[in-house]
Amino acid sequence: MEDDAGEQSSFVTGLIQNRAKEVGVAAFDLRSAALHLSQYIETSSSYQNTKTLLHFYDPTVIIVSPNKLAPDGMVGVSELIDRFYPSVRKVVMARGCFDDTKGAVMIKNLAAKEPSALSLDTYYKQYYLCLAAAAAIIKWIEAEKGVIVTNHSLSVTFNGSFDHMNIDATSVRNLEIIEPLHSALWGTSNKKRSLFHMLKTTKTIGGTRLLRANLLQPLKDIETINTRLDCLDELMTNEQLFFGLSQFLRKFPKETDRVLCHFCFKPKKVTSKVLDVDNAKKSQTLISSIILLKTALDALPLLAKVLKDAQSFLLANIYRSVCENEKYASIRKRIGEVIDEDVLHARVPFVARTQQCFAIKGGIDGLLDIARRSFCDTSEAVHNLANKYREELKLPNLKLPFNNRQGFYLSIPHKDIQGKLPSTFIQVVKHGNNIHCSTLELASLNVRNKSAAGECYIRTEICLEALVDAIREDVSVLTLLAEVLCLLDMIVNSFAHTISTKPVDRYTRPHFTAHFSTIRVVDRIFTRMGTVDNLESNSSTFMTEMKETAFVMQNVSERSLIVMDELGRATSSSDGFAIAWSCCEHLLSLKA
Repeated sequence: MEDDAGEQSSFVTGLIQNRAKEVGVAAFDLRSAALHLSQYIETSSSYQNTKTLLHFYDPTVIIVSPNKLAPDGMVGVSELIDRFYPSVRKVVMARGCFDDTKGAVMIKNLAAKEPSALSLDTYYKQYYLCLAAAAAIIKWIEAEKGVIVTNHSLSVTFNGSFDHMNIDATSVRNLEIIEPLHSALWGTSNKKRSLFHMLKTTKTIGGTRLLRANLLQPLKDIETINTRLDCLDELMTNEQLFFGLSQFLRKFPKETDRVLCHFCFKPKKVTSKVLDVDNAKKSQTLISSIILLKTALDALPLLAKVLKDAQSFLLANIYRSVCENEKYASIRKRIGEVIDEDVLHARVPFVARTQQCFAIKGGIDGLLDIARRSFCDTSEAVHNLANKYREELKLPNLKLPFNNRQGFYLSIPHKDIQGKLPSTFIQVVKHGNNIHCSTLELASLNVRNKSAAGECYIRTEICLEALVDAIREDVSVLTLLAEVLCLLDMIVNSFAHTISTKPVDRYTRPHFTAHFSTIRVVDRIFTRMGTVDNLESNSSTFMTEMKETAFVMQNVSERSLIVMDELGRATSSSDGFAIAWSCCEHLLSLKA
């Protein structure tokens, strides 16, 4: 799979609706190889439930079927996307692509868990819409990305959002969970005012995304909540455990979760393969993934040492499922048979390129050895050329940086330049206190060096085919490792870190009960919430409040929590809210 853009969403979402107001949603996370399926009755004509899920997934692509007749009083999901998500790429696929039978077969073949564990056989008819959506998005992903999803590799959840608390988009904004309410007014320095940015001390992109997901859809299963709290208790009372896990997590690059899940996708075979930039880049990505996988597996003994005496259920379970799992040692052994032991994951561009070119042990492939010699010769020639310029042009401080886009280039301090630069230098650009430039001779060597590296990548990929196929046979343990790393990153580097940086009595463990709540005594409560006219929907403040309250009334239960604008009720601008709130109070009294 291609690299994604950092912390940005990597979800592809499919939507389909029937005339009975049921909506099926399938959300495929390309980064973590996870498929989330949900099916529900849309209780609001404004599609509040669907909007909440879309706000949670924040998809880059939304796939829908052709717009047919929508249920009475509703616009249909295709029109919904056009109205409220114009910046998101919308793909319309033929209705035949939304095949629930094919979707069920795909899930059985691709899910890491057994179909019985997913209750697929039992609830097949209940989930037919989301299975249809799953068939469409998997078909689109395989065609668009040029890959095949590996069997038994996907983490599949059914109606996962129902196991969590639902917070609609309006409440997320008002409670400043992800972004501060007035971020545009206060600027980027105000980011820390939101709950998400206050807790965002995670070290990996996967951990950050998991933190965001847990804030938008908090857990409501008391047993799982207490399991995490037990883990935090142990981390706060066992400094050796806390710092040991922190040290372990520092060994992983921020994109580890994506790389571990890279093996869930297999490139489609292409006939008459030619040496070009795209093939070289894909080969380079594969080699980088193998190197990072080796680095991750090399760190597991440290995790085993740290967790050996852990008492909490969560950490003990990680020890049993990961540290005692022999499949990781088997994969590491297979990697050691092909990959040089001295190869490590590197961030410095030229060091990374060199590591990738020399990842395979010598003597395995003759053509690879020839390409390596060419790479070394051109690299040496580049450095000799730089030394020549330093001596002949009296530029002792001339440096030779490297980046993946330009290759090698020259950096000369302003203070070393007397008068004009010699005509030898081309592509001259001022950069702070330095001048960046190149020469025709250097440009020629760059082309040859890049070509040699590309040949190394292609030959290395050929040598890795058997190893990669063997890794894909146990790909489910890699997705498990990715999930564990993300969870530990969130718990250790966010939750535990936040607690550890404050006074001992600053945080108290909460006690959750399915019947009553215990709340500490406070001396004062301050709050201020405001509403504004909604120009987009041509709604006044009164109408906006009535719509929001109508959604509350349709979905409220005796276990729901409603945050109200008490100050606003006393103002003339919130008469609508006062009327609506009275209706809510009456509804709750009836339900009670």
